[in-house]
Amino acid sequence: MKKLHLIALCIALLAMLGACSQGEEIRDEEADVETGEMAASDLVLGVAGAHSGDLASYGLPSVNAAKLVAAKLNAAGGVLGRKVVVVAQDDQCKPELATNAATKMLSDKVKIVLGHICSGATKAALPIYLESNIVLMSPSATNPPLTQSGDYPNFFRTIAPDDAQASLEVNFAKGLGLKKIAVIHDKGDYGKGFATFCKQYLEADPDMEVVLFEGVTPGAVDYSAVVQKIKSSGADGVIFGGYHPEASKIVSGMRKKGVDIPFLSDDGVKDDTFIKVAGQYAEGVYATGPKDFSKNPLYQEAVAAHKKEFGTDPGAFFPEAYSAALALLKAVENAGGTDYDKVVDALHTKFVETPVGKIKFDGKGDAEGVGFSVYQVKDGNYVEVK
Repeated sequence: MKKLHLIALCIALLAMLGACSQGEEIRDEEADVETGEMAASDLVLGVAGAHSGDLASYGLPSVNAAKLVAAKLNAAGGVLGRKVVVVAQDDQCKPELATNAATKMLSDKVKIVLGHICSGATKAALPIYLESNIVLMSPSATNPPLTQSGDYPNFFRTIAPDDAQASLEVNFAKGLGLKKIAVIHDKGDYGKGFATFCKQYLEADPDMEVVLFEGVTPGAVDYSAVVQKIKSSGADGVIFGGYHPEASKIVSGMRKKGVDIPFLSDDGVKDDTFIKVAGQYAEGVYATGPKDFSKNPLYQEAVAAHKKEFGTDPGAFFPEAYSAALALLKAVENAGGTDYDKVVDALHTKFVETPVGKIKFDGKGDAEGVGFSVYQVKDGNYVEVK
């Protein structure tokens, strides 16, 4: 009887494991990271983000950046003599999948994570990382409360927050002579947060007016209703908070309806995928994004390494991700290991040379010295204009 009971338990356990496996999101093959056999002494760098789905163009560059940094450091003997191994978890920028990714990092005993990509996914996963003393660093999650609330001392980022981005956007819109602005957003933590900051700055300026503040549903096929509202509002400009799938549909709909007013957006739209999808309607669109670091020798080195290894240009947030991977691994070196308190202290106190400059992190977790510029699509490419 004892033997039969043991067999039954084993069968039940195997069934549970099978169900868990079937329940996991199937990741795009392109997102898988080959790690080979890991030794107990290896230093694991987790990478969490959108590695499949509509926003993969934002997340896959971070995987590539981590792999390049790991290869560079391993060629020089690793970190504290330990081989760096990259392990990726896909969240498709969805909060519910982000918590799964964070839980998997925890079960794999990962101590440092590069990610997540989207603010909503980052916010959902952060409590899991915090409770487990895992240090998380994002190259792209710009929602201000992630650092400014003080709730997540384990969180850092190599990109400036949305309040700075929104201020630049509104000032630029004013410089264009715009006075009546339609502010549109995708209802998410990132998009609505950015749009709300823009609305606040616009309302504080006596020469400018918010004539429409409207949310749209991500993934909708048709945005003709909001296009009509923009047209009827009398707006002389549009500011959009969100990502490229919605932005491309809205701006295309506007242009097809003869609404030719300036369209301004955020770093969620400053991506070549937006230009490819929107096509001719992308021309002239403005978007804020991280400053141009192309003259930095480390930036040039990182881009050259990407082209050599992957045969393509890097993509969105690559320099910020490469910088985050360097900062995390350098902090482990400075801390003499992965002790949480020592790694956090090293990030706050020790400078590190990166593609986005020589950085360390302020008391809130924001990188000092990084910021935004304004870009415009000209002849099918984003060109820095301010």
